[in-house]
Amino acid sequence: MIIAVPKEIKNNENRVSLTPAGVHKLKLDGHNVVVEKGAGIGSGFTDDEYVKEGAQILNTAKEVFDAGDIVVKVKEPLEQEYDLLKEGQTLFTYLHLAPNYELTKALVDKKITGIAYETLQLDDGALPLLIPMSEVAGRMSIQVSAMLQQKYYGGRGMLLGGVPGVLPAEVVIIGGGVVGSNAAQMAVGLGANVTIIDMNQRRLAELDFMYKGRVNTLMSTPLQVAQAVARADVLVGAVLLPGAKAPKTVSEDMVKSMKKGSVIVDVAIDQGGTVETIDRVTTHDNPAYEKHGVIHYSVANMPGAVAYTSTQALTGVTLPWLEKIANEGVESAIKNSKPLEYALNTYKGYVTCKPVADGLGFEYKEFNQL
Repeated sequence: MIIAVPKEIKNNENRVSLTPAGVHKLKLDGHNVVVEKGAGIGSGFTDDEYVKEGAQILNTAKEVFDAGDIVVKVKEPLEQEYDLLKEGQTLFTYLHLAPNYELTKALVDKKITGIAYETLQLDDGALPLLIPMSEVAGRMSIQVSAMLQQKYYGGRGMLLGGVPGVLPAEVVIIGGGVVGSNAAQMAVGLGANVTIIDMNQRRLAELDFMYKGRVNTLMSTPLQVAQAVARADVLVGAVLLPGAKAPKTVSEDMVKSMKKGSVIVDVAIDQGGTVETIDRVTTHDNPAYEKHGVIHYSVANMPGAVAYTSTQALTGVTLPWLEKIANEGVESAIKNSKPLEYALNTYKGYVTCKPVADGLGFEYKEFNQL
């Protein structure tokens, strides 16, 4: 098969979907790889490194998309890339379709086999292709919060860990999954007072044990959330429902109750956001805005800012699945792998991920019906 690696075009998206080491492995498997000129530069990989491992460098995105049987990306296609997709092509990337009607329609209309990293799910419920970027985004959420808390950026001027004689900041994390636990790790390390809210009692018990009582844990109820949000200096939205649009757990009234200069980082923005006042996706160029006196940060590709780390973490887990798809053929690989069936979001002109179909009003079909 021909594996196509276009250059990412999302704002300040410096990751690349395949490293030279990945090219080397795919060539050993007997596949050909085409890479758009400069695709790896943001992650520290030159075109010459790709060529050395057997890739062909093409000058334009159109050439790359035209050549590929499988297009492998990091982020979902943007509108200017829709026309580059060929009917019946396979796309392997983060899709985040739940809040994106236009992209879903484009994939359905072109009968694209859309395989989403974020919905590839193992038998134990783990999301192995989402985990490394959730780890990065969770840790970054606290770095970003610490920066935005500075007066220069409009924050309250708080040092998250405080100093002797001055209380530390209150960091409230909504969601105790991979993003939430990694955010907590960073916030605890800086010396902040950390509260994690989740609706799963078992998960809260695990977090309490993990952090040896250094974080506060709360069951998620509207009142508990409202009280915690009101005292937060930093609020991290980290709620995930696999494949589905994120629920709005923090209302506008809750945001209005926050202290002026407090900071919200909504990591769930890829799936529509979990904070009601997050009404736009921001970019690394212009990452934050103020509403009700609170600084809002809602960048949808946070890990793209630390591409050296993120690319290697991501491609380390995606490459074995890409190999499986390429080596077995797309349909056979999906038939023989329940995780890949979960990852399949669009196929033969239908939406095959039920949360996406239900949320956007598309007809849902199971893969085995098609």
